[in-house]
Amino acid sequence: MRIQVLASGSKGNCTYIESNTTKVLIDAGINYTRIKKELDKINVDLLSLDGILISHTHSDHINGLASVIKKIDTQVFVKEELCQELKKIIPERNIEIIDGNFTIGDLDIELITASHDVPAYGFIINDSEKSIVYLTDTGYINRRYFELTKNKDVYIIESNHDEKMLMEGPYPYILKQRVISDKGHLSNRYTGKYLNKTIGDNTKYIVLAHISENNNDPELALNQIKEELIDNPFNKENIIIAKQYEETELIEI
Repeated sequence: MRIQVLASGSKGNCTYIESNTTKVLIDAGINYTRIKKELDKINVDLLSLDGILISHTHSDHINGLASVIKKIDTQVFVKEELCQELKKIIPERNIEIIDGNFTIGDLDIELITASHDVPAYGFIINDSEKSIVYLTDTGYINRRYFELTKNKDVYIIESNHDEKMLMEGPYPYILKQRVISDKGHLSNRYTGKYLNKTIGDNTKYIVLAHISENNNDPELALNQIKEELIDNPFNKENIIIAKQYEETELIEI
């Protein structure tokens, strides 16, 4: 499998995943031009895409969707709760409703219910040999998913904020409470503790995603995750920071 986060943050999110026979995007929060430009760099023709998974309908996850569908006319895979919002921006014929486990080509995909202020979902994506966990925009991770997401090859996971920076920062109090709530976003510390319970011998990479520009710092996030994993044998050099305006390295597993 090949994985690359094309953009991650409050101004737009998009991730590319490829197996032997299948190519998908998770979210399209950046426009067609940028997605095409990034995929061209790794010799991927956007017209060969087999579909787009949408995690939720906040603008930073769907802003570029209409421009992409207009150009390539691919299927968009979503939970039924998200359909009404998507029908406002793309044709209904491009929407395919999913529930529980489903397949796209040779990828088996399982939904994770996130805890956000709108209906939101993460994904466990498997081919015949490798597996990926993708989870952002959630205030906490239900314990029933700890075992389900255990010992996967790659984790693309939110590390949104540092609690101290958030509470001492410029956000209005009501927004601080939203971010830190069970319907908000994961802190560095929470993500580190979750990873320490779930990563295993199979885990090759961790990608820290959706890092706040106002309430976090990439180095701070990295150091706090490393601190939580200090006694874990995972190779800390394989923790990657996903950025807003720059793609990650191409991950191959």
